[in-house]
Amino acid sequence: MARKEPYRALAGIDPDALASFQAGIRKRYSNEQILAELRASAERLKRSPTMREFAADRKTTVHPQTVIEHFGSWNEAKRAAGLVPRRFATREELVGVLRDLGEELGRIPTARDLDEHRGSVPSKSLYWHTFGSLSSALREAGFDVPVGEERLERAVEQGIALARMLKRLPKFADWAEARKQDETLLTEWQVYRMFDARRGAWSTFQFLIRERLADEGVTVATDGRLEVSS
Repeated sequence: MARKEPYRALAGIDPDALASFQAGIRKRYSNEQILAELRASAERLKRSPTMREFAADRKTTVHPQTVIEHFGSWNEAKRAAGLVPRRFATREELVGVLRDLGEELGRIPTARDLDEHRGSVPSKSLYWHTFGSLSSALREAGFDVPVGEERLERAVEQGIALARMLKRLPKFADWAEARKQDETLLTEWQVYRMFDARRGAWSTFQFLIRERLADEGVTVATDGRLEVSS
């Protein structure tokens, strides 16, 4: 196949003049101005923008190609802006973000935290796709996330503490309300699904709490109230 000849207008461009012009264009924006544009766009979109989304954002004044010319690639620019790329993020990057978020929050990050930090952290779906589950990602990041018997044991311990506070066995709605106040609790659905093969999943959980309380000398009435001796 014959090589396609360049357009005459392109062939007549002086390379030095073009380079000088492009350098002038780049100087119109500082790196910090570009990063600020990226962050502002992410805030408006509520997620880390793709090149197409950034170009379509009417409030941006920088062209995506200018971003690339400054930082070498679109993903490098987003990393510099603190916006983890929505695609092609490595396991190490994803794990690092979880550690940073945990340090910022002072606790183990949750799926809700990822939703609330959209645009500055990867989506929970990306973690599930990469690691199989958010729990697996958190464990790889070094967080103490219980599994199996250990997870059930923690749920029962949390149930005992909540029962003592309520002075009765916690109902599903009680747990949901307590979880709003204390995100270190497993979610009500996480607890429920531990027993989803059984009929009466939540009452099975309550039974385990009652048995443990009995071992600790606390009697539970048939209506679920704790009978604490004076």
